[in-house]
Amino acid sequence: MRVTRRVWMAGAAGVAAQAQSQQPPQPASPPPRTRPMLCLFSKYLQKLEYVEIGPIIKQIGFEGCDLTVRPGGHVEPAKVQVDMLRAIESLRGDGVEVGMLTTDITSHEPFASRAILAISGRSGVQYFKPGYWSYGPSDNIEQRLGAVRQQMAGVVMLGRAYGIAAGFHNESGDHVGEATWDTWAVLNGLEPRWAGYYFDPCHATAEGGVAGWNIALRLALPRLKMLAVKDFYWEKSGGKWQMRMCPLGQGMVDWPKVFSMLAAAKFTGPISLHCEYNPPEMLEAIGRDLQFLKKQVNAVYA
Repeated sequence: MRVTRRVWMAGAAGVAAQAQSQQPPQPASPPPRTRPMLCLFSKYLQKLEYVEIGPIIKQIGFEGCDLTVRPGGHVEPAKVQVDMLRAIESLRGDGVEVGMLTTDITSHEPFASRAILAISGRSGVQYFKPGYWSYGPSDNIEQRLGAVRQQMAGVVMLGRAYGIAAGFHNESGDHVGEATWDTWAVLNGLEPRWAGYYFDPCHATAEGGVAGWNIALRLALPRLKMLAVKDFYWEKSGGKWQMRMCPLGQGMVDWPKVFSMLAAAKFTGPISLHCEYNPPEMLEAIGRDLQFLKKQVNAVYA
């Protein structure tokens, strides 16, 4: 029989269908999240190797890890090609997702920056915190913000290339971003999918007082990527007012209001728990703070 084009196409289609039917079933995409991912900042387990921290994080009750990838962190930038993927796979093998990375990346140029974002992004990590930029005592603020914006644009471009979004942290002190309005000046015009906020209600309260933190969070919500959780109160020591870090719920942060705003905005990104008050029993303190955090989430998320 002469093989016509129609017969050939029909046969090819049949072979393709048979081959497809013999392929193993593809895993279904995970359903969209309806709640934030609660993560432990791995800094508090820094004395342990990254292969040891997964079972502890899981046992305390966290779903995820905010993994330190910076000098002195669980993954050293100089060893990222060896340790980055191993750290991610080790945590996942213990049932802990890498919800985000904490890095010191402030430029797209170093090889380590590219390696960190390439390996983690291709492994499915969705978010990272860049490093910090500071204000000098004699800086022209507009010029300084322009320079930081240019550097941040390069970092965001690099993250976008590997599918991982950057969250700018509002750290108190002389850091760019402490006031949140300056973060807006840095991020404005950058692609929201890849450049957003890593919002810290504690530092926002310290910098903004009673109402300033609320305005800052409202500004951040449309492009909020991650949330840092810690608490504080003001204490006068040596004649100076200082931030005294404390357990969650014992400080000045209005957590019920914070989480009601997050739930209303349908925020489901990583929440990184920090324990900055140096308790005598770190793991017990982290466990108590996690229970407080879970109560806040349960109160407003279905």
